[in-house]
Amino acid sequence: MSILDSTRFVVGTTAKEALELSEQTTAHGGPYYGIDTLSAREADPLRYESLHTQLRSAVVAARETARRISASPAIREQGEFVVALYTLAGDAIVLSTGIMVHVETVSRFIKWMIRNDYEASPGVNAGDIFGNNDSFIGDVQPADMMDVVPVHWGGHLIGWIGAVSHVLDVGGVEPGGEVAIIGDRYGEGMFVTGEKIGSNDDLHRDYLIRCERNVRVPIYWILDEKAKVSACLDVRDKVLEIIGKVGIDYYLTATHEFIEENRRGQLARVRSMLVPGHYRGVTHYSSLYEGAVGVQRGAAVDLLYAIPLEMTVDETGKICLDFDGMAESGPHTSNCTVAAMDGGLFITLTQMMGFDGKVNHGAKLATELVLPESSLVNVVDETSATSTSWGVLIPAFSLFQRLLSRGFFARGFLEEVFLGGSATPFMEGGGISQYGSQFGAGHFECASCGSGARALLDGIDVGYAGWNPEGDMGAAEVWEMEFPLLYLGRRTFIDSGGAGRFRGGVTFASIWKVHNSNDVTLSSKEHSGRVFDQAGIFGGYPAPTAHRHVAVRRTDLDQRVANNEPIPHSMSSDGEHIDVLQLLKGEVEVAEGQYASAPFSEGDIYTHAYGSGGGYGDPLDRDPERVAADVSNGMVSARAARQTYGVVLTGDRANPEATEELRDSMRRARLADAVPTQDWLASERARVLASDFAAPVKTMYRSSMTMSPAFAAEFRWFWGLDETWEIAR
Repeated sequence: MSILDSTRFVVGTTAKEALELSEQTTAHGGPYYGIDTLSAREADPLRYESLHTQLRSAVVAARETARRISASPAIREQGEFVVALYTLAGDAIVLSTGIMVHVETVSRFIKWMIRNDYEASPGVNAGDIFGNNDSFIGDVQPADMMDVVPVHWGGHLIGWIGAVSHVLDVGGVEPGGEVAIIGDRYGEGMFVTGEKIGSNDDLHRDYLIRCERNVRVPIYWILDEKAKVSACLDVRDKVLEIIGKVGIDYYLTATHEFIEENRRGQLARVRSMLVPGHYRGVTHYSSLYEGAVGVQRGAAVDLLYAIPLEMTVDETGKICLDFDGMAESGPHTSNCTVAAMDGGLFITLTQMMGFDGKVNHGAKLATELVLPESSLVNVVDETSATSTSWGVLIPAFSLFQRLLSRGFFARGFLEEVFLGGSATPFMEGGGISQYGSQFGAGHFECASCGSGARALLDGIDVGYAGWNPEGDMGAAEVWEMEFPLLYLGRRTFIDSGGAGRFRGGVTFASIWKVHNSNDVTLSSKEHSGRVFDQAGIFGGYPAPTAHRHVAVRRTDLDQRVANNEPIPHSMSSDGEHIDVLQLLKGEVEVAEGQYASAPFSEGDIYTHAYGSGGGYGDPLDRDPERVAADVSNGMVSARAARQTYGVVLTGDRANPEATEELRDSMRRARLADAVPTQDWLASERARVLASDFAAPVKTMYRSSMTMSPAFAAEFRWFWGLDETWEIAR
């Protein structure tokens, strides 16, 4: 039946009634609003597809136009921006390109307003503008600021339009948008908690004043707000124009069918591409703040998290992701809300499975997330901090990509196998700018890190970030206008991709000179430092853990320039020696933590490397000539060519005979060093019985066993432990 056959859904239906009906019909996997026939599509496919194309074109065009008027390089250069159209119930109909993680977070925000009776108070009127950056309402982190405008027809609310951008500074205790040194939300910055921030298509003056007085560089925030509102209004006007042509009844019928069509399409793709069953995996995240510079009391601890995931694919094509066994949330800023996890799921589906048909809320309806309450992936204590939630989101959904890739491989879809994730460090800075004023900003060149490998090809070198697949590093000259930093170099970072028959894409590193300022704080955020969180697959090696930064203070750079002597342009020249240290005299600091020990001054040097993804297959199976080419191109060091890939080079070519001999010896050495599984299990069981773990590992297992009786029971069963066994303190 058509959605309009229901007497409950007509123009004039309240948003709360529409939401309740939507949730009732889909509660047990049923079709969206009970739609059993795509009547609009069947009656006139061309008219139906034309409407979808017009709506999609409206959000894409609005995004591209708004990018041009944004003040922030995060939007102009990286495209950290998305626009989407929603139903009355808050479900996405069409979305633009950009950071698609936020299509579902905006949906959460709209539904939060509906459940909290915003139609009654403060009222939802034509021309209103609503804003939010509170993760517990619907967001990933406070730096993701969203704006929503309602769509009215004939005096009645019929839908919503939302836009999100990542702002460069939130006004927290650290400059930039991603505070990392606190253990609760009181210090994350300015919160806009589901507020009406505008009327009559204009932002309220008191709201703009609050922005001016609470963030370090208000021009970014305010002009970005105007860009987002402009995009929403453009889409609204276009939607109303389209409704005037096709009629409100047809618009409502077709847009709901778009969602149901996508739900069916997602189920069909899963049925054709994945083998039904249970897929299990685990990855890790470390939150390392013990002894770190400036960390508040209570947050200065080292914590390790296992992120277990079971993906179940049933015969209907539904995917269920169960994070049972996840440890409890903690006193740090990497906690994830349900909205954040929804966003991570949505962007993964769009990258891995949404290759045809329509992309909207329907894909979410074909999947299920099981997120244990009070765990790291479902924080419920609303005093908790969420500023660096991406630190957990990326490894968690990179694991989902690996599980999907196993399923693709099992069905023979090798071209779909892709380890796309890359948990990259994120550089932020603040202090006094080169212009003598306060500044605080995040540096988004990390949107061009390396991807993981594929089953038929190497990963993407210096050109991919799963969380913003269309982003890039941006022009160095633009970043030099925003930061008091001058680039000395941007170079590929040798050996940074996970090794394998097909290697992960290499990433890059930047090196800067502090320019025209004597008070610059620089930091590196959101990445595990001591655990591999981007694993390989089928024998491929993981990507390296994070290389934080190298700093050289009070250098002889100016003297070298005056003497026309070489200056550094990269972090490493051959994977063994750091070019910065080879060339410069000065006070060297190689730091693993979030911050260097002190602010930087004019002439100091700062370097930063980004992340990459894992490899596919055994490195000893890689084509030797590919390895030789990688060495020639500066992607792989000569040392790694020999030690990891077993390739002997003669000049710039592989030596076939010597390579085969070396690889044979390496395989024999592997067998010689191997331990029978039963022997290994016995030795490890002895360690388990003695609770012979590092302190963060003890805390991790204890928390998971407390949070999940099922996890505890399986842990004890696997190691042959008594039902009452506990990890010793």
